[in-house]
Amino acid sequence: MSEGTMQRRVQRDQRDQRDQRAKRLNRVLVCAAAVPVMLVAAGCSSDSGSGDSTDKAANAAASASASPSPTVKAAAYGKLPEPCKVLSKKTLKDLVPEGKSGKEGKSDDISTRAGCSWNSLDNNGVKGSQFRWLNVSMLRFESDATRGPADKLAQEYYAKQVQDAQSVEGAKSTKSEPVTEIGDQATAVRYDLKKKEGTFKQQTVVARVENVVVTLDYNGAGLAGDKAPSAGDLTKDAKKAAKEAVEAVSEANGGGGKAGGAPSQSPSKSASKPAAGASKEASEEASSSPSKSSSEKPASKS
Repeated sequence: MSEGTMQRRVQRDQRDQRDQRAKRLNRVLVCAAAVPVMLVAAGCSSDSGSGDSTDKAANAAASASASPSPTVKAAAYGKLPEPCKVLSKKTLKDLVPEGKSGKEGKSDDISTRAGCSWNSLDNNGVKGSQFRWLNVSMLRFESDATRGPADKLAQEYYAKQVQDAQSVEGAKSTKSEPVTEIGDQATAVRYDLKKKEGTFKQQTVVARVENVVVTLDYNGAGLAGDKAPSAGDLTKDAKKAAKEAVEAVSEANGGGGKAGGAPSQSPSKSASKPAAGASKEASEEASSSPSKSSSEKPASKS
């Protein structure tokens, strides 16, 4: 083999070796470049998982905070009747025969609180006089998510009204009896109250129908020497009038509810206001301050 041939073979072998080294170097560089990409991909995958967990926790918290608050049963009755029209002309003629038009009580909201009163003085000259005083008051409660359903609030006020009627200062011969034929629950309280004008026979009938409490006060006295009226007759008349007033409440709300004495089972379809729309001002005032005794009023009117 000539020297020139051997030199070319050596050069070719050197080129082959250089090419092989170059290929190996390229593979190393490619692998080295791929490592950061894999690390970055792994890092992104890890971050993505952490973000998902955070998002799920946030979504769970938001879902919990968006859950609806507890609700209460809606009030059955959404309004009150006109207070001076709850009793028929015949009833008014029987209870206050000399009475004129009723005097409506002051109220900031007649759909929540209303009342009317009548006076009657039958003056017989030297034979004396017969005095009668009649008052009907109505208080309607609305359901409140914090304070409770309307009928429960009405029950509490009903019990308070009965207790007030049973504990009037100066009352004598106080008697109480349940009345089953009026509304969902009713109690009649009667007593005598002596004043300078004479002895007044007081009758108070407190009745609840659904979320409305009706309080009817009726009293009479024989003045200027006339004899005192019969407490039994006055009580009978008061019960009749109270039942009529309770029926007027039911009729004002489309005839729903229980005006005739059966216990209430469910809200009337005539409800016109949602449970959350409770009238706090009227219900809180009624539950926090006792009503004035009706027996204190006639003396100033006679």
